[in-house]
Parts: sequence; C-alpha cells; structure tokens
Amino acid sequence: MIAFVRGRVAEIGLTSAVVEVGGVGLELQCAPNTLANLRVDSEAMLPSSLVVREDSLTLFGFADADEKQMFELLQSASGVGPKLAQAMLACHSPETLRRAVTSEDVKTLTVVPGIGQKGAQRIIIELKDRIGLPGDTASVRAAAAPAAAAWEGQVHAGLVGLGWSAKDADRAIAAVADQAGPTPDVAQLLRAALRSLSRS
Repeated sequence: MIAFVRGRVAEIGLTSAVVEVGGVGLELQCAPNTLANLRVDSEAMLPSSLVVREDSLTLFGFADADEKQMFELLQSASGVGPKLAQAMLACHSPETLRRAVTSEDVKTLTVVPGIGQKGAQRIIIELKDRIGLPGDTASVRAAAAPAAAAWEGQVHAGLVGLGWSAKDADRAIAAVADQAGPTPDVAQLLRAALRSLSRS
C-alpha cells in the first residue's frame, strides 16, 4: 500500500491536493487543517492511506502519522467509513477525539456532521479500550494490533467494494487474521481474503 507521498505540491483544492511524484500527479483527499499547511510549488511529505472500492481507489493524505493512524482506527468502528473518519478529523484533532472517546463526551462527537447520539455512543463503546489516553500519541500506533485493527477495516472495505457481503467479508478476515503479523500488508491480506472466499 502507499504509506506516504513525497513531492512537489502542484495544486491545492477545497478538499484535496495534487502532489507530483516522479512526473505523476497524485490526488490526495485531505482535511482542511492539512491543506492549510501546504503551499503550491513547495515540497511536501504526507502520510497516506489508500481506500479501495469497487469503482475507485481513493488516496487520503494527512498532516502527520498520528492523524493517519487515527483515521484508520476510526474506520474499525461500526458505521465509520473513510468519509466520516475524515470528517471527524476535519472537526477535531486526534487528541480531541482521544479525549472525547475516553471521557465518553457524546456532545463533542455529535458536532461532526453525520454522527448522531447513537452513533457517538457506538463509537465510544467500540474504541474506548483501543484509542489510548489523551496525550499518548503512541497509543494509537499500539492500537493497530487488536482484533479490529486498521487493516481489517481496509480489507473489509475492499471486499465489500468488490461486491462481497459484509458477512462474507467478516468470515474472510477471520480466515486470514493469523497471517497479519505485527506489520500487516493490507494488499497481501486482501488477496488472501479473496482466495479464501473463492474457495468457499
């Protein structure tokens, strides 16, 4: 997968930036705070996350590794896709989100468009034990290892995007979970999950 993008900033739009890498312009969807720190014709290095769908490959760019890891962790919660995860990071910093989840602050989470009270409560329940404590940015990195780790969200999204049901995707992820290891290769795990589904 594409872990980061480094190159000249060719364009900055309302919701994305184009970074030229080896003569190719890569468009990255970014939150407003990330875009605000970019300048056209300047060099930039953006941690990135590739989201695979049946009809698209979308690259998301982030201000730093903490923001990227929070984006991937948020998607491991039920009902949180990449667009909602990005909206959460557009409204709140990773630190604010950690504080809101650990203190069960529903009001802060419902500021985000698309998150109601029930959705906020679900996110708190699912992420409270994995999001880490406020001030502990390393805790998000450590959170990638549990059962509902970021790679699972990406593989699940990839399988559903390719037409499999959510139930099939869950079954395939369970079948390949033992192959993840400490540093999961999402592309390899997605291929293994597809092989598992084709055999069943």
